Amino acid sequence: MQQIFILKKVRILMVSLFLSVFASNADAHKSMDKIIDEAFKNARSQYAGLTDEMISTPGFLPHSILPDGSLHRVIPSSWVSGFFPGTLWYIYEYTGDKAIRKDAEKFTSYLKTQKNNRKTHDIGFMLFCSYGNKWRLCEKDKETEDVLLSGAKALCTRFNPHVGCTQSWDTGKRGWSFPVIIDNMMNLELLMWAYKISGDPVFKNVAVRHADTTLKNHFREDNSSYHVVSYNPETGVVEKKQTHQGYNDGSAWARGQAWGLYGYTMMYRETGDKSYLEMARKIASFIIHHKNMPKDKIPYWDFDAPNIPHAYRDVSAGAVICSALIELSNYVKTDEAGEYLAVAETQLRALASPAYTAKPGTNKHFILKHSVGYLPGNREIDVPLSYADYYYLEAMLRFRNKVFKK
Repeated sequence: MQQIFILKKVRILMVSLFLSVFASNADAHKSMDKIIDEAFKNARSQYAGLTDEMISTPGFLPHSILPDGSLHRVIPSSWVSGFFPGTLWYIYEYTGDKAIRKDAEKFTSYLKTQKNNRKTHDIGFMLFCSYGNKWRLCEKDKETEDVLLSGAKALCTRFNPHVGCTQSWDTGKRGWSFPVIIDNMMNLELLMWAYKISGDPVFKNVAVRHADTTLKNHFREDNSSYHVVSYNPETGVVEKKQTHQGYNDGSAWARGQAWGLYGYTMMYRETGDKSYLEMARKIASFIIHHKNMPKDKIPYWDFDAPNIPHAYRDVSAGAVICSALIELSNYVKTDEAGEYLAVAETQLRALASPAYTAKPGTNKHFILKHSVGYLPGNREIDVPLSYADYYYLEAMLRFRNKVFKK
């Protein structure tokens, strides 16, 4: 066991050293438009292989790689089910390839069964990343509208007016009475879409109440966020502030900070409420200027991980942060926007490099390497994750549209 532990530590050290050296050796002169084009050519190739892998298991969607090296497939009720079809939609958006659109439509249709799922707060991830992109890129058909509106209604059933939030997990793990996780900010976009389409103020009211309550209770003085806040469902009183996927209750779990940044940027876009913009700016400052942020701007899995600089990186957090910063640059003054875009470009160049992008035909056909899903639970450590690919390509598209005015 001691030998295995030592070998594992050596491997982590070697990966860390490689990632550190990458920043100074990267081809900084390659134009971003070329990097973006190459990234989508690679994504097209990799996801063609991943699509072929899924033919043998209809009804399932790919998510990651299991410890035995096999492809991790999930059912449509998994919170990550929408990311694979969503990534296909992004590849279609860039390439215009009708064959990819056909695949995107096929895998999106698997999610139709979830439109009335009231057992999850992640219906936004599931449906808006899949059907939401279909709605945006294709004809506005009634079936897609019905799936999305039904999903929004299902999410609203999890809202507790005493608390002012939608409930995250149903389980009573760790004694949480009404747990709300920072991730839930991401699911509010579905509600805001539903409000705009239907005109029903309930959708907006739920989204705004959730965002306001989270802003009040989830953030520390340094503008980092807790992962979990548990409330008394009868009184709305905060009972606990803890973590589930981070290093400890007081640490800044990297993807949690990313969810908050992305969520409040999106809520400002949808409402124009300046308190959301200010929160997004504060989170961005915390992330960008953190003493433990690496030079290539791809964060460690937790900003307070005990073994930095030898801790695992979390590419998924980096991709979400990158996408959010690009959007946030639209809403701030020139100097601040320039800082956000500079960080985002550094991240995109890093992610597109061999340090994080897998060689064609490897990595079970996922695009990116080195993500961390749930380290305290000893799951999804230093592996590809479907949502890392999704937000990576989203960031590439946003950068292209922002800088090259495509």
